[in-house]
Amino acid sequence: MLQSIHVKNMALIDEADVDFGSQLNILTGETGAGKSIIIGSITMALGGKVSKDIIRKGADHALAELNFEVNSQQTLNELAKLEVPLDGSQVTISRRITGSRNIARINGEMVSLAVLKQAASLLIDIHGQHEHQSLLHKEKHLAILDQFAKEEITSVKEELKNCYLTYTALKKEMDEAITDDGRRLSEISFLEYQIEEIESAQLQPGEEEILDKAFRKMSHSRQMIESVSAAHEMTGYDGRACAGDLVGRALHELYPIEKYDEAVGELIQQLTEIDALLNDFNRELADYQDSLTFDEASYHETEDRINTIQRLKSKYGDSIDKILGHLAACEKELERLNDYENYLTGLKKRLAAAEKALRLASDKVTAIRKEKAAILQERIKAALIDLNFLDVRFEIQCESLGRFTENGQDSIEFLISTNPGEAVKPLGKVASGGELSRIMLAVKSVLADADAIETLIFDEIDTGISGRTAQKVSEKMAVIARKHQVICITHLPQIAAMADDHYVIEKSTMDNRTITHIHPLTEEESVSEIARLLGGVEITEAVIRNAREMKKLAQSKK
Repeated sequence: MLQSIHVKNMALIDEADVDFGSQLNILTGETGAGKSIIIGSITMALGGKVSKDIIRKGADHALAELNFEVNSQQTLNELAKLEVPLDGSQVTISRRITGSRNIARINGEMVSLAVLKQAASLLIDIHGQHEHQSLLHKEKHLAILDQFAKEEITSVKEELKNCYLTYTALKKEMDEAITDDGRRLSEISFLEYQIEEIESAQLQPGEEEILDKAFRKMSHSRQMIESVSAAHEMTGYDGRACAGDLVGRALHELYPIEKYDEAVGELIQQLTEIDALLNDFNRELADYQDSLTFDEASYHETEDRINTIQRLKSKYGDSIDKILGHLAACEKELERLNDYENYLTGLKKRLAAAEKALRLASDKVTAIRKEKAAILQERIKAALIDLNFLDVRFEIQCESLGRFTENGQDSIEFLISTNPGEAVKPLGKVASGGELSRIMLAVKSVLADADAIETLIFDEIDTGISGRTAQKVSEKMAVIARKHQVICITHLPQIAAMADDHYVIEKSTMDNRTITHIHPLTEEESVSEIARLLGGVEITEAVIRNAREMKKLAQSKK
C-alpha cells in the first residue's frame, strides 16, 4: 500500500506531502491545477521517463519519494529476489533528477533504474489516460491472459523459452550445415592448412613476453655495454678520479687523526662499510658487463621468431592463447567434417528431439491459455455488465500462429459485441474511446483479484463517460478498493462521491509564481467539491443538496 508521497521542485509543485488511505482515494481539481503532475511524480519515482523540464524553474533538482507498507509476503519475497534492501515491511522508493543525472534509491541505498522499475512493478500498477488504447493491439491481449494465468503458466513458459532457444540454435546449425561434398573437402583442406601452420610454429604460452624482453636487450646491447663499462670505471679503483680510489684516499686522510677524537673512528667505520659495498658493487657490475655479449645469430633468430608470432596473430588472434584457442577450434571442426555423415545424423536426431520437446512445451502453454481464457472471458463479461454494458458479448479467441515462437504458438484476441444481434468483432472495430476505457477497467478489476499488487492508480479513466455509466464505474472502483488500495484522478462527481479519502488539487499564485497544492478534504469540504463538479461556476443550495445526496447514496453502495 502506498502510504505517502513527498514531491519537491516538480513543475508547479514547490513541495508537497500527501498521506493516502488504504481504500478508495479520489483526487479532484480544476483543469490545469496540476493533477497530472501528481501522477507524473509517482511515475518518475517508479523509474518512468521524464523530461529535464520537469525541474521547477530556479531549482537545481526535482525529487519524488514514495513510502509503501507491503502487506504481501509474496511481494516481499519477490523484492528479496531482486536483492532490494528491505526494512521489515516498509519500502521507500525515491528518485532525484538533476540537470545531468538521476539517482534512484530503495530504502536509502542506491539502485539501478532497472532494479527500481522491477521493484515498482511489484508494488503499484498505473493505468494512464491512454493505456486503454493498448487494447487495440493483440499482443496486449496475450499479455493480459498470461498475467491472469501467471500462477499456472510462469514455470511452463520458462520451460518453453529454454526449449525454443535450444531448438533455434540447432535449427541454425542445421541450416548452416555443409551438404555439398566439394565445399566440405575445400573446408577440410583449409582447416588442415591452418592447423599445420599453427602447429609448425610450436607456440608456447608466455613465450612472447620472454622474446620481447630478450629482443629489447639485444637491440640496445651496444648502448648498454658502453654505459655499464663507464659506470664500472667510475666506481672502480684504477684511476685517481674513480669513486673507489677517492674513498680509499679519504680513509687514508682520516686514519692519522683517529687518535685525537673517537668520533673520527666512527666516521672511519662508516666509510669503510661504504668502501666494502662499493667494492662489491663494482665486482658485480664487472660480472654483468662480461655477460653483455652480442650474438648476431641469436639476434636474428629472436627477430624471426617474433615476426612469426606477429604473422600468426594477424591471422588467428591477438595473443598466443587466442591462436592456440583457434587451433583447438580448427581441430574440433576438422574432426566433425571428417566424420560428417555421423555428425549430420546426430544433428538431425537432436533437432527432431528439440522440436518434439518444443511442441510439447507449446502445447502445455496452449492448453493452460485455453483453459484460463474460458474463465477470464466470463469474468470480464460479468465486469462489463457491472459497468453498464448490458447486452455485451465478450470472447477470447485462441488460434494457432502456425509457427513456433519463444512465447508459444498462440494468437490471442479479444472480441466484443456491445449490441444485441451483432457478431463479436475485434475491439478496434467496435469499441469507442469511452468504451475502451471501461473495458480496460473491467480487465483491471478482474486481474486485481488474481494479483498481489496492492496499489492501483487510475488517471482519468472516466474519459468519455457520464450519467448511469459513470455511476457504474464508481461502483466498480469501490469493489476493487475492498481488496486493493485505489488512487484515482477524476472529474466526475459520481466517482468523487464514492471516495473513502478525498483530496483536492489547487493552483495559486504567490510572489508571481504559480504553485500547486494538494490537501485532504473533510466530509463537508468533499460535499462542496462534488457540488463544484456538478454545478460548474454557480454553486446553488440545490446543487449542494444534490451533492450531499449523491455522496450519501454512494456510501450506501459500498
